[in-house]
Amino acid sequence: MAISGIYVGVLLVGMLPIMLFGTSPTSAFGTLGLVVAIWLLLGLVDWVLAAPARKVSIERELPDRVRLGETLTSTLFVTNLGPRTLRAVIRDGWEPSAGAPRMRVKRFIPVGERRAVHTALKPWRRGDRRSEFVVIRSWGPLHLTARQAVLKAPGRVRILPPFNSRKHLPSRIARLRELDGQTTLQVRGQGTEFDSLRDYVRGDDVRSIDWRATARQQELVVRTWRPERDRRVIIVIDSGRTAAARIEDETRLDTAIESALLLAALATRAGDRVELVAFDQRVRARVQGFSGSVLLSKITDAMANVEPELIEMNWQEVPRLVREVTTHRALVVLLTTADNAGTARGLLEMLPSITHQHLVMVASVIDPETEELAEELSDRDAVMRAAAAERAMLDAGQVRRTMTRLGADAVAATPYELPPRVADRYLELKKAGRL
Repeated sequence: MAISGIYVGVLLVGMLPIMLFGTSPTSAFGTLGLVVAIWLLLGLVDWVLAAPARKVSIERELPDRVRLGETLTSTLFVTNLGPRTLRAVIRDGWEPSAGAPRMRVKRFIPVGERRAVHTALKPWRRGDRRSEFVVIRSWGPLHLTARQAVLKAPGRVRILPPFNSRKHLPSRIARLRELDGQTTLQVRGQGTEFDSLRDYVRGDDVRSIDWRATARQQELVVRTWRPERDRRVIIVIDSGRTAAARIEDETRLDTAIESALLLAALATRAGDRVELVAFDQRVRARVQGFSGSVLLSKITDAMANVEPELIEMNWQEVPRLVREVTTHRALVVLLTTADNAGTARGLLEMLPSITHQHLVMVASVIDPETEELAEELSDRDAVMRAAAAERAMLDAGQVRRTMTRLGADAVAATPYELPPRVADRYLELKKAGRL
C-alpha cells in the first residue's frame, strides 16, 4: 500500500481546526479521534476502489542488440485485466548501466485496453543489460492511497562493442587494393604471388618486365603481383588484470577489442582467415571459422560480455592455443600490456616458443598522460612526477626492445591510435611479403 501527499494533507487540514479552536483536552481528543477515523475510512475506501495492480498483462518489445553509444527504446505494453479502470504509475526496473532515466510514467487504462510505456535507454557499458521487473502502483479515484505490485517482466538487450575504429577502414582498404594490384601500384615481395600481365607504363619497375610475353606481343609487358591470400591471422586478447586499467576514457580491454575488430575487418578483406581468442587463465571467448561481415558480427557478439578478470595472464598456454588453430606459419597478434619488466615477464619468457615458427606482433596501449607528466617541471612535486614518468617510459621502451630481439614486432600507441597502428603494421607485413 502507498499513500499520496494529498492523503497526508487531508489529515493535516482536518487537525488544524482542532489545534486552533479546541476547548478542552477531552473534547479535543474525541474530535481528533473522529477526524482520524474518517481519514482512515477515506483511505480504505480509495484503496478498495483502486484497480488490482497484479491483474495486468505485460509484454515487452526491445531490440536484441545494439552498439555501445547508440540509443534504443524499450516498450512495455500493459493490458488491464481487472474489473476497474487502472490509474497506474509504472516504473521499468532497468539496471543503472542500461542508461534508463529514473522516470515514473502515468497511464490511464480502461478495462480490457492496452497502453504502451516507452523508455529511452542509452547504455554506457557493453554486455547484457537486463530488466527483471516492473513496478505498478494503482491509485484509487481520489488519489489518496494505492495498491502496488512488483511484477516479473524479464528483458535483455546485448550491448556490443562500439567499433569506433571503423572510420579508419576505408583508407586501409584503399591501401590494400593497391597491394592487390587493383591500381597502378604493383609490389613484389617474398610472400607475393603472380597475378596477371598488363602493358608497361612509365614508372613501372623494369625488373617486372616479362620478356617472353613482350617478344610475343611486340610490346612491353609487365607482370603484376599480389600478396598471398588465405593466410592465418590469430588474435589473442589478454583479458587478465592489466586489461582492467583505464587509459583516457576506456579500459585496455576495450582498446584491444577495437584493434581486433579493425584488424579482422581488414584481414578478411585481404582474403586471410582470422581467428580470435580472449584468454587469461582460461578461454573467455573464441571465434573461429568465419569470414566477412559474419566474422565481425561473431567477434562483437563473443566479446560483448567479456570483462577483465583480476588474475594474472597465463602466457605459457598461448603456444598451445596457437597450435590448436594451425601448425603452419601464421601472424599471431598479442593484444596485451607490455609497459614494464614485471608485468611482461611471462610474455617475454613465452615469446621464443612461437617466434621461431610464427610472425608475432605485440600491441599494447601507452598512456598519453605519462608523456605529459614527463614534460611538466613547474615545481618540486612536478619534477618528482616527471622523473617517475620518465622512468616508466624507459622501462616500457626497454621491454619493447627486448621483444624485438626475441623476434616479435612491438607496436605501442595511445588508445585512439592503436587500432589504426595495428592495421598499418599488418599492411606493411603484407607489402613486404612477410605474410
